[in-house]
Formats: sequence, structure tokens, C-alpha cells
Amino acid sequence: MKTVLRIFSYLGKYPKLATAQLFCAVIMTLMLLAFPIMTGVVSNEVIDRGNIEKLPQYILIVIAAFFTRDFFNFLRILINNTFEQKAVFDLRSELYDKLQRLRLKWFDERRTGDVMTRVAEDVPQMERILIDGIEQGLVAFLQILIVSAFLFTCSPLLALAALSPLPLLMLGAWLYTRHAANRYRMARKATGAMNAMLHDNIAGIRQIKSYAAEDEEHTSFNQASAKVSDANMQVMKAWAVYSPSMSFFNSIGYALVLGVGAWQIHNGHLDRAVLLQFFTIIWALYEPLGRLHQLNQMSQSSKAAAERVFTILDEENEIHATEGAELPTPVRGHVQLKQLDFSYSEQPTLHQISLEAQPGQTIALVGSTGAGKSTIVNLLCRFYEYDQGSITIDGTELNTIAKPSLRSAIGYVTQEAFLFNGPVRENLQLAKRDATDEEMWIALQAANANGFVEALPEGLDSVVGERGIKLSGGEKQRLSIARALLKNPPILLLDEATASVDSETELLIQQALDRLMENRTAFVIAHRLSTIRNADRIYVLDHGRVIESGTHEALLASNGKYASLSKQAFLEE
Repeated sequence: MKTVLRIFSYLGKYPKLATAQLFCAVIMTLMLLAFPIMTGVVSNEVIDRGNIEKLPQYILIVIAAFFTRDFFNFLRILINNTFEQKAVFDLRSELYDKLQRLRLKWFDERRTGDVMTRVAEDVPQMERILIDGIEQGLVAFLQILIVSAFLFTCSPLLALAALSPLPLLMLGAWLYTRHAANRYRMARKATGAMNAMLHDNIAGIRQIKSYAAEDEEHTSFNQASAKVSDANMQVMKAWAVYSPSMSFFNSIGYALVLGVGAWQIHNGHLDRAVLLQFFTIIWALYEPLGRLHQLNQMSQSSKAAAERVFTILDEENEIHATEGAELPTPVRGHVQLKQLDFSYSEQPTLHQISLEAQPGQTIALVGSTGAGKSTIVNLLCRFYEYDQGSITIDGTELNTIAKPSLRSAIGYVTQEAFLFNGPVRENLQLAKRDATDEEMWIALQAANANGFVEALPEGLDSVVGERGIKLSGGEKQRLSIARALLKNPPILLLDEATASVDSETELLIQQALDRLMENRTAFVIAHRLSTIRNADRIYVLDHGRVIESGTHEALLASNGKYASLSKQAFLEE
């Protein structure tokens, strides 16, 4: 119940719409009584007393009541959908905002397909209880209350007969609801697992084809799909028992009203017109009960979906995701790491790391795969929080800085270039929203990317495809570098930024980066000597520790790990 109430809390921002909807629901429900009331009047005045001349006005009253009911129903539906779409928009917006502010470690522990299922499928499932919960639930409860009150004014005994199945209906609803939550949770979990597999297989379609693994993956997908079918069948089997049972209990009410009414008329305790009124309105008592049964099923499904969505909303944000200290401006770029320790979950990664970059210096990080180079870059961006030690920028402790302020001062180029499925222009404007065409072309030229962009059919407006599929690896990397150049940050982080380009292009990019890095602090991870040898200082890492530091010439002369890597061709000419 707590989860359902939390879902409905999103409606609290719009009290005027809620009041208007309630008013319309009350009016349209009251109009339901016009037909049975006028049926009794026609029976007494026209049929029994023969006042046939009054029949037209009674019929007009009935038609006017029906029109009023349907007109206010039209208004209620319009208000209801406006009401709920605003609430659903708020929910989607809050969820997306939350996803943007979660720790990267949270994403490391989740499958992308399952996260997408929660946004694309679980949120719409929650919508149903917002939309139908109000539309069906509110009107159903009002209808039951108003119709029950009318029935008791007509004949208390017949009203009790009509309501006699209520205990059975409540017992059936309780039995169904008792285990429904688990059934729906299993269905949502199985759907998330299937979609996660589907996402992985689509993302890895080239690998699947290259290993001719289509049949095996199809079998695996069918197994995941079968689990979804089995879970949904458990839901449907329970509903197949529940729904007809509730319908049968409603039918008992009809039979009891007929029996009790006939017995009262036989004994002279009831007018036939009253029994006629009952049978013209009793449907309005049982029909909303049926809707409440459906709402009960829907609420269980929405509750299971909501639990998965609220699990995300209840996660902790990144520290200082929006708030914190501001970097002093202008940023000089003096970066220090002192006695730094860091672990991914329980796995120690960095141990007592100490290094320093003076403003304008280029620092190269060298070491075998897994030595901790990229981890240092990730910590500088505050993608993760370090366990012990200190990182400062211009004397300000990194973990006190608001992340927007920090990241606005950093340009980051990853080893695997990522481009969004849109035009070149939008991919560049990620770095600077108000960038002019001239600024973009300057950045493209500096990254040696202007030539192939000019050759594209629509230039800056050419769509690069999902993850930049329409471009070569080198072209994607050059666009990624151009994006960082356009940002023009005081601190640059280059994680194997030239790894995906050929030697000729790499030389041109390196020349542009050399010019760009003048008077800027740069951390460079690379395997190529051409990138490393001109660094102001090189730090050699091994198993998460700094084991050597110095210039290129000094490290070669010391004949240590760096010299060994060079001799093994780990550092390429």
C-alpha cells in the first residue's frame, strides 16, 4: 500500500485539476440516478394512473440527465488525462534526472537492458494506475456510495440483499492480492532479464556473427523469453480464477434481489415500481465492483513496476552531483595527488599514489594493462570517489568541489570514442552549446578532422549513426578530440587519445595537441613514444603503484621498468 500511495503522491502538485475532476465525477454519478427515479415515476404516473400526457416531459428529463452525465464525463476524461500526463511527465523527468546523477559504480553493477526496461516499460506500467486508478477507482467508489445510498432510501431490505455478496468479494480480493505481488515481481524481473540479453546481443551483433553463434544466441534468447511467458502465465492463471469468481458473486446479488423483492411484493410490503427501480440501477452497483477488481489486478502490476523504479529513485546521488565548492577562477591547473588509495568494490586498485602536475605541464602515465592509469583519470573526473589520500586542484580538495564546476574545467578524450546518433554539429556542441560554425571548424582543423567532415554529404549536419557507425575508428576519434578542443579547458585528460589513428594522422593530431597543451595541464595515457617522450614528467605505474618517475631520457638511463617496456616494444615508435 505504501508503494501505491507513493505513486499517487505525484498527483499532489495539481490540486485544482484534482478538485475539478472530483466535481465532474460527482455530477456524472448523480445523473445515473435520474433513470431509475424517472422509471419509478413513469410506472406510477403513466402506467398505473394513465397520465400519458406527462410521458414526453419525463422522457426529456431522462435524455437531459443522460446528456449532462456524458458531458461531465467528457470533461472528466479530458481533465483526468491532462492531470495524469502532467504527473507522468514529472515522474519520467525525476527518473531521468536521477539516472544522470547516480554514481558510475551503480551503472557498473547493472545491465543496461534492465535499466532501459525500468524507464521504457516499468514507468508506463506505473502510468496505468495513475490513469486508470483515478478514472476507474474514483468514479467506481463514488458510484458505489451514491447508488448504495439511493438503494437504501428505496428499500433497506433489498439494499442489504444487493450488498450481501460484498463479504465474498472482499475475501476473494484479499486472497488474490495476498500472493499477486510476487507473481508480478517475477514477471517484471524476467522481462528485465530478457531485455538486457536483447540489448547485449544487438550491441554485440558483429561478434555474434563473426563467431557464427546465431543459433546458440537464439536458443539463449528463447530460454529468457520462456521465463517471461511462464511468469506471465502464473499471473494470468490467478486472474482466470479470480475474475469469473467475482462475477459469480455479483450474480448472487441479482438473484437475491429478485427473490427478496418478489417475496416482499407477494406479502404486500413492496411496490412493484420500487423493484423495477432496483433492476434499472443495480447494474450501477455491480459494474464498478467489477472495475475495482480490474483495478486491483492493475495495481499489483503497477506496484511491482513501481518498486523497480523507486529502487532507482532511492539510490544515493553522486557526492556533490550539483552542489559543493566552486573551483577558483581562472583555473591554473596545479594538480596534486598525495598518498592516494582506491578500490573498485573490494578489489584494491591504487596504493599510495603521489604525483604532481604544475600548471601547464604535460604528465604521461605509463604502465602495463591494469596498472591503474585509467583509474587515475577517472578519479580526476570524480567518476569515482577515492578511499584515502588527497587530490587537489589549485589547492582545493577534489572531493569538495561541485562536479559541474570540476568537469567544466576538464576536457576528456577516452580510448573508445563515443558519438551520439545525430549530426556532427550536435556531437561537437556537447562540449560548447553556443559554439559557432567557425569555432567548430577551427576545432576540427586542429584535430585534423576538417577534411573528412567537409567531404560528408551535409558537412556539419551529417548524421554519424549510432555510436558513430558511419565513420571509421580514426574519424570517430578525431571528432572526439575536436570536441575536447572546442571545450578549450584548462586541464586535459587524454586516455589513449591517439590509439585509433594511423601513424600519419597521429602525427598531425599530436602536433595540434602540442600546440593546444601549451600553458595547460595535461594528463596523457599512451603507448607511443611520440606521445610520451616530450612530457614534462613520466610516471610509471605497476599494480597500482608509482614505481618510477622522471623524464624520458632519465628513465631510459635508469634502466628500470620504463626502459624494459621500451625494449619489449610495449612503447611503440
